[in-house]
Amino acid sequence: MEALPVSALVNFLREVIEGNEIFSDLWVAGEVSNYTRSGAGHRYFSLKDANASLRSVWFASTVPSGKLENGDRVFAHGRVSIYVQRGELQFVCDFVRPAGVGIQAAKFEELRLRLEAEGLFDPARKRPLPPFPRRIGLVTSPTGAALQDIKNVLAKRWPLAELVLSPALVQGDAAAGQIEVALKRLAREADLDVAIIARGGGSSEDLSAFNDERVVRAVFGFPVPIVSGVGHETDTTITDMVADLRAPTPSAAAERCTPDIAEFRRALRVLNRTMASAALSVVSRAENQVELAVHDLNRLGPEPSLLVRDVTTLTAAMRSSVERLVATDRARMEQLGARFAPLNPHATLARGFAIVEKASGNRKTVVTSVRKVRGGDRLIVSVADGAFSTEVS
Repeated sequence: MEALPVSALVNFLREVIEGNEIFSDLWVAGEVSNYTRSGAGHRYFSLKDANASLRSVWFASTVPSGKLENGDRVFAHGRVSIYVQRGELQFVCDFVRPAGVGIQAAKFEELRLRLEAEGLFDPARKRPLPPFPRRIGLVTSPTGAALQDIKNVLAKRWPLAELVLSPALVQGDAAAGQIEVALKRLAREADLDVAIIARGGGSSEDLSAFNDERVVRAVFGFPVPIVSGVGHETDTTITDMVADLRAPTPSAAAERCTPDIAEFRRALRVLNRTMASAALSVVSRAENQVELAVHDLNRLGPEPSLLVRDVTTLTAAMRSSVERLVATDRARMEQLGARFAPLNPHATLARGFAIVEKASGNRKTVVTSVRKVRGGDRLIVSVADGAFSTEVS
């Protein structure tokens, strides 16, 4: 077997250590020693106890305000790595707090700061609650008092809503995993309008599941607005911070999610009276306008008797005018008749003249000359009082 270069071995060890999940998310308790600070703001120190020492670094990009001193007992969060240039094992910190605050408080603060930096608590992403929910989801213990409290509030305030329960343990080591699963199961429910995540009061250890990153991210990714009602009014969890609305108790969460049906009915009655009053006002104004219009018509319009008189007068005038026109036309026609009477053929016949026509089949031709007839022709002679036929011989 060939000899390995030092760099190959050290890099291999670094990859093994950094690739192990156990070493990538660790809390370490120890005393600060050999503390120094570089010009760039990085902090270098050792964490030690009675039996061991661990080289540590806290880079300036993750260091908040404050300082460390030799002898401080702290809780540090970070990951294990190898500083290749020296082949040294080191602990890369991203969060350090005095040990006096307690490990749970330190874990709470580390997670809160990290999620806040990601924007999970940004007020701009908080969604408004629906005014009249029809389906309300609930994640809580199926045997806890919180469930019954919420049912009682909904029955009183808004019985029109359907409560969809997704049960989970809310205390103990398995609680965080069950709450995460319950939230994801509830997120698949169709037509859900709003959801509640709730449990009754307890110690900070009892509420630790609601400070678990899995639960917090499930709440953050929930598809509809979600209300947190965890613990008592003085309790605050990270779930409260990421929820769209925080309520101090489970009962208060149910109240925040629903309108008061009694208030709603009162508002409807007021609206009904207001609409009826407005309608009556409109009708009254219209009635007054009609009465005014009728009055104006009666005042400005002519009397019927005057209309009858005017129509009678106009009819008589038209009749007289028509009679005059007819008489004038009749006289003119008589004059024309007298002028054209001498031209009437019947008048000529009355003076002894006759009209001679030669018949040829169905045709008749007026004879105007003796040269137009021959012996044997049948002629028709018309006189004043009739006509007769004759034959040329």
